[in-house]
Amino acid sequence: MIDLINITKDYGTTIAVNNLNLHVASGDIYGFIGPNGAGKTTTIRMMGGIIEPSSGSIIIDGIDMKENPVAAKKIIGVVPDRPFLYEKLTGAEFLKFIADIYEVDAKSVRQRSDDLLRQFALWDWANEIIEAYSHGMKQRLIIAAALMHDPKILVVDEPMVGLDPSAVRMVKDIFKDLASKNVAIFVSTHTLSIAEDMCDRIGVIHKGNLVAQGTMDELNSAAQTQKARLEEVFLTLIHEA
Repeated sequence: MIDLINITKDYGTTIAVNNLNLHVASGDIYGFIGPNGAGKTTTIRMMGGIIEPSSGSIIIDGIDMKENPVAAKKIIGVVPDRPFLYEKLTGAEFLKFIADIYEVDAKSVRQRSDDLLRQFALWDWANEIIEAYSHGMKQRLIIAAALMHDPKILVVDEPMVGLDPSAVRMVKDIFKDLASKNVAIFVSTHTLSIAEDMCDRIGVIHKGNLVAQGTMDELNSAAQTQKARLEEVFLTLIHEA
């Protein structure tokens, strides 16, 4: 579903991402971790078609993002690290707005919106303006909006920021349910315990370079640690890099 092939982003003074190669299949939850400034958000912005790579190819379900960006974007749901909400709209109105952008069938918009508002525990606030929402409610709404067009791929940057423990559990369960329905999920997070618990495979990026990727067993092998938790594996790989 996602193929990044020799992706590089060179800003002239800084190479934010350097010759990155990774693959995410249907039903996989791929975690992307690294220190601040490692290139995580730049990678996600390229995957979402917001910025172009300096070189390399981004293939989304067989579609080249550079050659046919609109078709690629139609099957991706993106949750950025700093999402923008029209706060004078209600939650229900915002979901309708997103549905219109993605040309969701008008007959199914209301049902889809209602289902997502209930799923993300926002039903009681559906007709309240967004500026009255808490930070956690806004975060849940933006994830719901990314699912409004029933995407095949979900790309998420720091999804758990500002969520309380019950909301974190809710979002993790929703992601696992989506994966069971063959949605490919690419998630960047600083919360290593969440990545370890939720992700099938994890990639570690440092200074724009992918230093290791794989299952926890494969990462332990790369770090030469023995059944260590992700935090120890991560710190070992970064130190060696």
